[in-house]
Amino acid sequence: MPLLRRGTARVTPDQAHQRTTDGDAILLDVREQAEWNAGHAPGAVHVPLSRLVTGTGLPATAQDRPLLVICRSGHRSQQAARLLAGRGAEAVDVKGGMQAWASAGLPVVDAEGSSGRIA
Repeated sequence: MPLLRRGTARVTPDQAHQRTTDGDAILLDVREQAEWNAGHAPGAVHVPLSRLVTGTGLPATAQDRPLLVICRSGHRSQQAARLLAGRGAEAVDVKGGMQAWASAGLPVVDAEGSSGRIA
C-alpha cells in the first residue's frame, strides 16, 4: 500500500521526515514568509499557500515529485494538498503541521540556519 495517495492521505511528521530524508519525497512548506523565517524543517521547499492559490507553480526541485505538504497546524496543508492534487501532483499533508513536527523532536531551523521556532 503506497504511503502517498493523491490528495487524500495524511502522514505523520515522523513519516514525512523519513520520506524526505530518504529523498523519496519533497517537504513543501506552505506557510507565509514570516512563519518560514522563524522556523522550518531543514531541506523543505517554501511556497506560501497564498501564492499557490493565485496559480504560482512549484520550483523545479519540487516538480514531478511526491509532495508532503506542511503548514503550522495542518489546516492550510490540507487545502494545499487538495489544490495540488487537483493539478495532478501527488500531494498529501503532514498531520499536525510544524507544531507536531517540533513536538516530535524533529529539526527546526530559522532563516539563518540556526535553531528555529514555530511562529
